[in-house]
Amino acid sequence: MASKPAFATGAQVEHPKFGPGSVLTCTDQHIVIKFDESGERKFVLEIALPSIKKIDRQPPVDKKRATKKKAAAAVPAAAK
Repeated sequence: MASKPAFATGAQVEHPKFGPGSVLTCTDQHIVIKFDESGERKFVLEIALPSIKKIDRQPPVDKKRATKKKAAAAVPAAAK
């Protein structure tokens, strides 16, 4: 029988070095966390578990990249 993961997907956690983040995946061996400031990090669960704690906060809203509208390349008629 498989054991329950230490953290659920989407759980809000905090690491002493990387700060607050959201759990992306958690298995018996590894945990992947997307930190607010330093991006995704993968840890060996057995080693990282003592330093990761659950926190009570709302997940941050993902910032969407501003897409640049591709301007049609205006080529002067004389250049053709």
